[in-house]
Amino acid sequence: MALQEEFEKRGTWLFRYRSFIPAILLVAGTAVWLYTERYPGEAWVKTAPWDGYYLLFCMLVTFLGFGIRIYTVGHTPVNTSGRNAKYQIADTLNTTGIYSTVRHPLYLGNFFMFLGPILLTAHPWFIFAFCLVYWLYYERIMFSEEQFLRRKFGEVYTSWAEKVPPFIPSFKNFVAPSLPFSWKKILKKEKNGFAAIFIIFTLMDISGELIKGETRFNLVLLGFCAFSCIVYLILKYMKWRTNLLNEEGR
Repeated sequence: MALQEEFEKRGTWLFRYRSFIPAILLVAGTAVWLYTERYPGEAWVKTAPWDGYYLLFCMLVTFLGFGIRIYTVGHTPVNTSGRNAKYQIADTLNTTGIYSTVRHPLYLGNFFMFLGPILLTAHPWFIFAFCLVYWLYYERIMFSEEQFLRRKFGEVYTSWAEKVPPFIPSFKNFVAPSLPFSWKKILKKEKNGFAAIFIIFTLMDISGELIKGETRFNLVLLGFCAFSCIVYLILKYMKWRTNLLNEEGR
């Protein structure tokens, strides 16, 4: 099998399980975090007086990724930029808005969302390993997706791809989104990510305190975690039992 076909085959398989490897790295990151909490001398940031501000910085990095996802999903039509796992879907080719600056904005957003908790470990080599593994993992997925889009949209895709970088945005050819922003779609599609952010950071905070034999939990973080879970349950109920979040074409 030629290397091109091999890359596409692997990318198609990885596409179905594209959330697992980052999740595994997140679990590994939690283990590193607990180690540095137990032995703070191993990570310089743990002994710095602004340790609490570093937590805030890491959360802001994660929210940067979440913001990229919100902007992307909020301007896209139905059957594009979805969470489908079994096969790829693209009824239309998104080329405006954030898609006029980067070809894979959702993977860029996911990178920053996972990077926040990884940065919290304050372990340079682990942070570097995460970035490397994330790139190698998603590079094959992006290759597979682009092969799918190339076959489906032909020259329209290739002419767009020639002007737009795959992962690092370039704003020189920015085109305003063709669709208005849809909060209904965000509430329906991105509620999981909103709750996951606070759950992950809260669990890391609680486990970090417990491994030190302390209980000085971040009460503000706990409050936001409880709030995000309540919001998630409400939106989940609305999605199942009502049509309030439905919007034609979105």
